[in-house]
Amino acid sequence: MQSSPWWRIGWRNLGRNRRRTLITALGLACGYFAVVFMVGWAGGLEVEMIENGTRLLTGQIQIHASDYRPERRIYDTIGGDAGVAVERLLSDVEADPSVTAASPRVYAGGLVSSGESTSAGILMGVDPARERSVTHLMNALTEGRDPSPGAHEVLIGSEMAKQLGAKTGDEVVLVAPAADGSMGNDLYTISGIFESGMAELDATYALLPMDALQSLVALEPGRIHEVAIMTDNAWTADDVAIRLAGRLAGSAPGIEVEPWMQLRPEMLDYARLMESWYFIIIVIVFAIAVFGVANTMLMSTFERRREFAVMLALGTTPVRITYIVLLEAVALGLLSLIVGAVITFPLMIWWHTAPPDLGWLYGDFTMFGALIRPVLRVEYDFPMAGWAALALLVTAVLAALYPAARAARLPPADTLSGL
Repeated sequence: MQSSPWWRIGWRNLGRNRRRTLITALGLACGYFAVVFMVGWAGGLEVEMIENGTRLLTGQIQIHASDYRPERRIYDTIGGDAGVAVERLLSDVEADPSVTAASPRVYAGGLVSSGESTSAGILMGVDPARERSVTHLMNALTEGRDPSPGAHEVLIGSEMAKQLGAKTGDEVVLVAPAADGSMGNDLYTISGIFESGMAELDATYALLPMDALQSLVALEPGRIHEVAIMTDNAWTADDVAIRLAGRLAGSAPGIEVEPWMQLRPEMLDYARLMESWYFIIIVIVFAIAVFGVANTMLMSTFERRREFAVMLALGTTPVRITYIVLLEAVALGLLSLIVGAVITFPLMIWWHTAPPDLGWLYGDFTMFGALIRPVLRVEYDFPMAGWAALALLVTAVLAALYPAARAARLPPADTLSGL
């Protein structure tokens, strides 16, 4: 099937002034690259924030007793006073195909003392092997090793170690109110020191084996406060939480399953704010590009005014003239889109797989309680790339409307006579 002659004319006209066409196409292509890259970079920052914000301590989903938060009373454990079969609960959680890791936790507020120095902190009992798969704390050791299960060993943050003047191998006294109303206290050895990059966390948290903390605060082995969960996709955490709540309703009544969107609403608000700006970015970039395309089309139609006058004199309708100019604009838009794709996607692939790290220049920074690495990481956003492509074509057509209208209103006799 042969293509329309008007379409061929539109493509042919791009070659009349190749330098001008190339400059305009590169301008639109750079606009397309700017939109896709800026959206991808914002998406990369968003992913970094969510991954670090959830992996630092929170997890993407948490399971608690329904009355545990926000007071976090020590006796409000999952399953109540009777507790829960922890291994069975973890098995039920990990049976969900989207769950990649789960870790039980026990919490207590207490004092950590070394010599004459004392620091108030949060005592967190963990399963070191499981916790390592859920959060970064167990992977942030700067000295020593993980505490051994059942041993009187504790892992403290670097800021707490400075406050206490303690180091790996030193002994500290932990004092904490117990669930039975007594006051638990015991001697522990510092097995290691972690540094998360957030001073307030490093000054507050002390991690020890879960069974050791349960013994300190008079909790039975089946009594835990929390299960932290990671999934294969942070944005599906809400759906996974709903599924888990339904699955666990019978085996662990009175529980609450919350995704990070509820636990860290400030991160969700930021992500939504960023997404709301994506279309504004498109409008700003291509609104600027309109002027360049309009200038090109005006020059093109001005140079061809005698050609259009001849066509009008021979009976071509003004609508057809408008159609020819608009087809030329579409052809310019398609050419620009091809050039833009050739420029954009190889760079996107590179920035996604091997993002340049600017940590040597700026260092890490925090945002909403998340440690952010200053890397130029970009995320693929194919729907937004499609919208940007559509915006590019629409920009080319809109910019050509006025030149097309001028070309259609040319008076043939006056134009051909040179008036």
